[in-house]
Amino acid sequence: MSSKPDIDPELGAVLRDSILAHPDVILDDKDVMQALITANDKALGTNIVDLRGIAMARLEGRLDRLEDTHRTVIAAAYENLAGTNQIHRAILRLMDPVDFETFLTDLGGEVADTMGVDAMHLVLETAQQEDDPTVQRLGDVLRVVEPGFVAAYFEGQRNSPARQVILRQVDEAPEFLYGEKADWIQSEACLRLDFGPGRLPGMLLLGSEDPQQFIPQHGTDLLAFFAGVFERTMRRWLS
Repeated sequence: MSSKPDIDPELGAVLRDSILAHPDVILDDKDVMQALITANDKALGTNIVDLRGIAMARLEGRLDRLEDTHRTVIAAAYENLAGTNQIHRAILRLMDPVDFETFLTDLGGEVADTMGVDAMHLVLETAQQEDDPTVQRLGDVLRVVEPGFVAAYFEGQRNSPARQVILRQVDEAPEFLYGEKADWIQSEACLRLDFGPGRLPGMLLLGSEDPQQFIPQHGTDLLAFFAGVFERTMRRWLS
């Protein structure tokens, strides 16, 4: 008795004509090719080593890894492009206001929305008291701290080496910086600001409810660029 399955002659003829007419359909179908290779291995028996099949299997594994790498690179490229466009839109918004109060108001509004963060605050070091009317009027966005606070907040000590951007997850966000949103902030980006010779430094604080939005493994080039544009814009207002 034959072990080969019976195939309807008409169906077999149709399959044969289709394969001869479009062989690429078979060659491009990974599952079909794998089934054909498996059937060929069974036909050879157990006492024959098919070196060609082993080589093909290894090449197939390498191809799968290359395809995974390719998809990862493409996804990263699209993500970087989207992030670049996001930063560019936020910078353009920064340049729109014609007065300082609108500039800061937009910072906590449309700029924060454009960058996809839940909170954005400008932290300024100053020796003046917080009863300044400008500070009180812009209290939702502006935070005034004592000299040395920025360095301490960045590294936990006042004599820490300068780093322009740090990304980290937070367990308990400080309420005096984030206000009523402090309980929801799970990660933050801290952008150190240099306002020029003779001026105290500042910090731009970006907070997110997503604990994975700002983590140390992420790149900081785009945020560093944003910080550079922001601090130069601030110098214009401070002059």
